[in-house]
Amino acid sequence: MSTAAAGPLLLGVRHHGPGSARAVRAALEAARPAAVLVEGPPEGDALLHLAAEPGMRPPVALLAHAADDPGRAAFWPLAAFSPEWVAIRWAQDAGVPVRFIDLPAAHSLAGGPGPAPGPPETEPAAGESGPGESVRLDPLAALAGAAGYDDPERWWEDVVEHRGAEAGDTTADALAPFEAIAGAMAALRESGGDGGHGRDLVREAYMRQRMRAARREFGTGFAVVCGAWHVPALRARTTVAADRALLAGLPKVKVETAWVPWTHRRLARAGGYGAGITSPGWYAHLFDARDRPVERWLTKVAGLLRAEDRQVSPSHVIEAVRLAGTLAAVRGRPLPGLPETMDAVRAVMCDGSDVPLALVEDRLVVGDVLGEVPDTAPAVPLQRDLTRRQRTLRLKPEARERELELDLRKDTDADRSRLLHRLRLLGIGWGTPTASRGGTGTFRETWRLCWEPELSVRVAEAGVWGTTVAAAATARAEADAAAAGELGEVTSLAEQCLLAGLSGALPAVLRALADRAALDTDVARLAKALPALARSLRYGDVRGTDTAALGTVAAGLAERICVALPPACAAGLDADAAAELRGHLDAVHGAVGLLCAASGGLAAGPAEAGLRDRWGAVLRTLAGRDRVPGLIRGRAVRLLLDDGRIAVEETARLMGLALSPAVAPADAAGWIEGFAGGGAGGGTLLVHDERLLGLIDAWLTGIPADAFTGVLPLLRRTFGAYEPGVRRSLGELVRRGPAAARSAAGVRAAPQGFAPDLDQTRADAMVPLALLLLGAGAGADARPAGG
Repeated sequence: MSTAAAGPLLLGVRHHGPGSARAVRAALEAARPAAVLVEGPPEGDALLHLAAEPGMRPPVALLAHAADDPGRAAFWPLAAFSPEWVAIRWAQDAGVPVRFIDLPAAHSLAGGPGPAPGPPETEPAAGESGPGESVRLDPLAALAGAAGYDDPERWWEDVVEHRGAEAGDTTADALAPFEAIAGAMAALRESGGDGGHGRDLVREAYMRQRMRAARREFGTGFAVVCGAWHVPALRARTTVAADRALLAGLPKVKVETAWVPWTHRRLARAGGYGAGITSPGWYAHLFDARDRPVERWLTKVAGLLRAEDRQVSPSHVIEAVRLAGTLAAVRGRPLPGLPETMDAVRAVMCDGSDVPLALVEDRLVVGDVLGEVPDTAPAVPLQRDLTRRQRTLRLKPEARERELELDLRKDTDADRSRLLHRLRLLGIGWGTPTASRGGTGTFRETWRLCWEPELSVRVAEAGVWGTTVAAAATARAEADAAAAGELGEVTSLAEQCLLAGLSGALPAVLRALADRAALDTDVARLAKALPALARSLRYGDVRGTDTAALGTVAAGLAERICVALPPACAAGLDADAAAELRGHLDAVHGAVGLLCAASGGLAAGPAEAGLRDRWGAVLRTLAGRDRVPGLIRGRAVRLLLDDGRIAVEETARLMGLALSPAVAPADAAGWIEGFAGGGAGGGTLLVHDERLLGLIDAWLTGIPADAFTGVLPLLRRTFGAYEPGVRRSLGELVRRGPAAARSAAGVRAAPQGFAPDLDQTRADAMVPLALLLLGAGAGADARPAGG
């Protein structure tokens, strides 16, 4: 190589820069070095051979984590257009040694006092600031400003990315851009010192040590590929003693390394990668397109928009290419860049709308590309088991968010559900349960799936619990049950175990549940725990899980709530405490219904009827006790009415007592909120029963002026939760006046849109359909008209 006499070949690059990657490839082809040194942790040397495996497809990242604490981890991401990746692959294809020379991850992950040498994901790429640094020199911004640019990205594109596919035909041409950038960086470091990058001094000292070792092995015939900011420091003449002094006393920890898949989205700054780029999809296109990059890019955009049912023809592409070129000329750019192409897309293909443009930015400019790692790559046993399960269940990890509908009556879908629930229990949030659009039955689940690279760290952390997903989730559940501090935590854990099919963990969880339920006397905690148990009992129907022991615990918990709830509600509660207990009242009411209906829970017959009657008696006690806050009394009356346990006449009587002049307006307003609030059909009830509406209307008009302002927020909160149509109907009924006045005039009361009397003929016509829906269609014809 022609530069051998001057020392090793130093190629300063911008991380994830396709222009730098092309230039590195051209420089290496021209110089043909005997070895290649790359910025990266030396612990990754043992894994470099995997980069040449057929199953390795970037973007990927080198993951290093502390052996005793996998949560202390760092990533070194590499895309196909990363200069480091190009250098590694060139060396492997050329058959020359390739090694990493950055500070070992054993030091960067150990922490300690002083400037912490960090991994590349916290190191700024040339021209970007890393997190945790208050004042740092931005090299690209400084160079762009000196060149008269106000946008560093635009300057970099014009100077580097828009160069030819290769730097030139001669070695001098290939090395010219590196010499120019190195000179600019040297001037910056000469005037600005370390530029606020104090931690880099330690890293650069270690790099120089590795370069000295390479010089002893290869002479000066090797190349170094590193961030352009480091080139002046690596060329500087320093003594071995000075570098050793910088490295002395660094903390150290044992680390393990592995290749993990990465995504374009995580390369983007918007995705949280500090040394990332804003447009990885665009940069990948620039690197791959050997000619006509703008034309090829706009063709991709047109294909995406057509797939989304937008009318985009070849003429649109032609016009967009012309407009992008014109914009580049007007703006003084050598070629159209991303801003020019996106402006052209907005004007020509999107009709000026930013909505389809946002789709282009998300799908193409950033992209959802997910890399792949070969099966031969080292991985923790838990990761290998997870990979096997994913393949068996045909659940491919994807970087793009998607929804997955599961029918738990099917074996494969049930296994998928169990896997996703087990991963959630282990803290591996690959999937998130969401509301199902297809129904509310217990046999249906909907998941939102999205694989993020950080989940590889979560898998490594969870590896301490076991070598398979099932064993690790079981061990984690047992440990969490033993360490749980509140009853609600254990009931939630029992629910997760049933969802995840962890029958091996249930005995330990149920023991912990019974112990804490027996000792807990706080009715709020008991009420919070019961709904989770009731939900868990439903899963035996579709998952084939024996929930008899859980039903016994739930029944005992429900009995204790029935005993403790009335005294707790009469204990002088303030407004906030009453609102909290009102929520618990609703939750327990729903849970009691589930307990009585669950086939795997309470036994049918006397036990079921006994719990229903016991809970009904509790509601009656709350409804009629004056010391109970109005909010809770009103809610109890509403629940009794909905269950058919009290007649409408009795409801009207209780409402009349609650809204009598002797009752404080605030307490009466609370009763109304409990009875008719919460958006649970309260407004519809008032529309259909004008007696109740008339009582509220009479009470409202009789509130003294000085008290009206105090109760107004409660009333607005109650009636504001109704749907617009319900509010409109209520307003019309109030405008027409009380039902009693119309009855005195001989007019039967009827809500707006309803006839005064039942149309028996039309009602009878619906009977067969109702019986069919209820599963009793065979007897529909035998029902007499009007019966």
